[in-house]
Amino acid sequence: MSNAIEYANVPTQHSYNGQVFPQIVVNNDGCKTVEETVTFIQQNQAELEAQLAISGALLFRGFPLNSAETFDIFSAGFGYANFTYKESLSNAVRINFTERVFTANEAPKDVEIFLHHEMAQTPISPSKLFFYCQSAADNGGATPLCRSDKLFEALKAENPALANEFAEKGLKYTTTMPAADDANSGQGRSWKSTLSVESTAEGEAKLKELGYSWEWMDDGSLRAITPVLPAVIELGDGSQSFYNQLIAAYMGWKGVRENPSSAITFGDGSAIPKEGLERIAELSQQFTFDLEWQDGDVALVDNYRAMHGRRPYSGERKRQVLVALVAAER
Repeated sequence: MSNAIEYANVPTQHSYNGQVFPQIVVNNDGCKTVEETVTFIQQNQAELEAQLAISGALLFRGFPLNSAETFDIFSAGFGYANFTYKESLSNAVRINFTERVFTANEAPKDVEIFLHHEMAQTPISPSKLFFYCQSAADNGGATPLCRSDKLFEALKAENPALANEFAEKGLKYTTTMPAADDANSGQGRSWKSTLSVESTAEGEAKLKELGYSWEWMDDGSLRAITPVLPAVIELGDGSQSFYNQLIAAYMGWKGVRENPSSAITFGDGSAIPKEGLERIAELSQQFTFDLEWQDGDVALVDNYRAMHGRRPYSGERKRQVLVALVAAER
């Protein structure tokens, strides 16, 4: 079994200062089993992590993965701390396969999930994400990946005053969690499920602990406002990343395009200019690579450097992309 890493290039890859995004790792027939794949990862982990830190995303292609269970073994092979769906504050409806592995999103196939950093709209977010393509869609269904450090660099060059406001003020998000799970919504997880509680008293205790303010609505839903969260974070190499959920909220959350302040404001409660949000969504396209899935692919994404989303898809074949999350180092 060869243990050297073999990289591939595709014409649509991006290049930033000579570094490709995403970096594609191919199986040169050295790994015949998932156990051999884990050995390969462990032998090359230092190089893989160095590449991930620079590129923001690695795509593993051609490795012998064919189930949620083999994906679980693969993702566990890196030795990272697990971040379970249950302990997350994600408002997406998902289905667990193993404790570590669950569906990326159960939103209908014609719904676009716009670019975001995973759970950046909550006080607790994962550091890395593993995506596994169990079955690719007949048409569409790519996972767009966007370099948020490059996006922020471009925003800073074009509109330094707005970039500075984001960096200095941070953000607050307002979300409404329904009384019961709504599988037809990309963000339809109930407040009981989101907060892992059974009663309003438990829910309020959890919100208080996390620094939220909240309001109970007449229909039993919960309107929750986050504490001030970052809009921009500094990465290990000194660059800044536009680490937030602004594009997803503005482009995809119900009613937000008409009234952005209903869901997103600066940390001091002031309104974010609508034209600024429009421009950020436009600018992001320049730094976005569409990952066209093949069965068995795994992408490892640095959640601090790269955003992700989901393109709509069609066809008879069910698109099945599973995810495993990595906890931030404490």
